Amino acid sequence: MPVPALAEMLAALSMNTDPFMFGFEVPLLPKYPGLHPQQQALDDGATESGATVHFVNNDLDAGPIVLQRSVPVLPGDTADELASRILEIEHALYPDAIASVLAAQ
Repeated sequence: MPVPALAEMLAALSMNTDPFMFGFEVPLLPKYPGLHPQQQALDDGATESGATVHFVNNDLDAGPIVLQRSVPVLPGDTADELASRILEIEHALYPDAIASVLAAQ
């Protein structure tokens, strides 16, 4: 997300959002919130999945999105194989999200 868009999002945060608490989710939100997102993506025939960092609010996996990264869903993937590919991008996603928020302040 470009920094100006992130800055606009930060300015528009509602009172039920904690601007200092991140949620880290495996699905590309808003799709597949809750449990077993990789299996949900496979069952839905999705062509990509990934991970999301978002601000926490009162709703399940529904806070404003800070940053997302995706990976392809490959033919014949299992939920475990997809989760393994997502794990590879997760390690860089969280620090990149923090850097984006700090750069917007």
